[in-house]
Amino acid sequence: MNKLKSVYHYLPESVLAQILENAFQWFVVVDRDSRILYINEDYCRFLEIPRDQAIGQPVEKVIENTKMHEVIKSGKADVASPHYIKGTYMLANRVPLIVDGEFVGAFGSVVFRDMTDWKKLSSHVRTTMEKIQMSSGDSNLKSYRLDDIQGSSEAIRSIKETIQMIAPTDLSVLIEGESGTGKEIFAQSIHERSERADFPFVKINCAAIPAELLEAEIFGSSSESSNFRKGRFELADKGTLFIDEIGVMPLTIQAKLLRTIQEGKIEPIGSQTSKNVNVRILAATNRSLEPLIEQGKFREDLYYRLQSITLRIPPLRERMEDFAELANTFLQQYIVKAGKRGLGIASETREYLQNYHWPGNVRELQNVIQAAVYLADSDTIEPSALPDKIKLSRKKTHSQFVNLQQAFDDLERKMIQELIAVEKDKRVIASQLGLSRSTLYEKIKKHNL
Repeated sequence: MNKLKSVYHYLPESVLAQILENAFQWFVVVDRDSRILYINEDYCRFLEIPRDQAIGQPVEKVIENTKMHEVIKSGKADVASPHYIKGTYMLANRVPLIVDGEFVGAFGSVVFRDMTDWKKLSSHVRTTMEKIQMSSGDSNLKSYRLDDIQGSSEAIRSIKETIQMIAPTDLSVLIEGESGTGKEIFAQSIHERSERADFPFVKINCAAIPAELLEAEIFGSSSESSNFRKGRFELADKGTLFIDEIGVMPLTIQAKLLRTIQEGKIEPIGSQTSKNVNVRILAATNRSLEPLIEQGKFREDLYYRLQSITLRIPPLRERMEDFAELANTFLQQYIVKAGKRGLGIASETREYLQNYHWPGNVRELQNVIQAAVYLADSDTIEPSALPDKIKLSRKKTHSQFVNLQQAFDDLERKMIQELIAVEKDKRVIASQLGLSRSTLYEKIKKHNL
């Protein structure tokens, strides 16, 4: 605390107090243990806590969703960062404090002074956030069409045909696939071929938003201080809402989502009235929802509302017949960006790539090709431009013989995969294989089916 005081010992304490209390911002200062040393009165009034009760408390117990403790850990400033607090976004600055070369704490500010200024700027920030949500859904959203789905394998052709049939309808669609298989591209392709194509395609990733903020992001919020902030449902009105990673959505929000789908109405947090919405739901998951249902982590009634149509996107290792087309597409894409026209892939390099198992799927292939283009020091991409894990994987593949256990695992995987392709009821499949349902789910997980 003495070192913090030395920062402002040139100013009379009474003058400093007037500056901090009357500036057009709210201030908080914490020590290196993230405990509050100072917070101005305006901020305390907004937070509805007496200042004497706030001083000495861990900052995360006083200010919701604060990142002050993260600045303490990282030692790096966090400037002009959206801060969701009491039902709205604000702009916050957080800066580490260093005295005589020693890290002693952090200083934070919010760019509002009183409720009038807060409402004016909050309205501006909220409008800006809504524009961002509308255009990108919290990501650098690129518009994809059906033709952007690369591949001519039987699995991909079948999925494309299904999309052409279901896109004009308002049926909910559940898209299943491992991370990196491109589930969002398939979702956008459905939207682009639907009658909603001229209206918004809005995305929300349940895994990317803290659980305590997710409900407000989906359904919106309303309070005396923040008026109303639109959620993704309202932003997607007349269009499509793509809910990614729906398997991690909390049960309480699942219940509200089911009610919204059934009634076509949203009820924002803090509001006593509901609003009509006309939204088509596309959901995606990187793991089967059925085991989550058995574990009580996902509502069975919501599952059946979502999976009117289920699209299973195969991992890259199951459609290696599409490999050459995918690799060449990414190659052409990145040689143009890198200005390396005429660059090719050496045959040995292609062999390495084709023998790799691609746990990261199409996204991993895209990233590997991109890096290789920039690392190539001639007109051909040699194996030296590939990550070590890909080259080591090939050596391992060539050095090992297939043993009895491997042969059994391959056969088991093929049998289960063939049954899943023609039968959706896991109880029937388990019975046909002479397994319990729990054992079947374990084997499905083991083989990434």
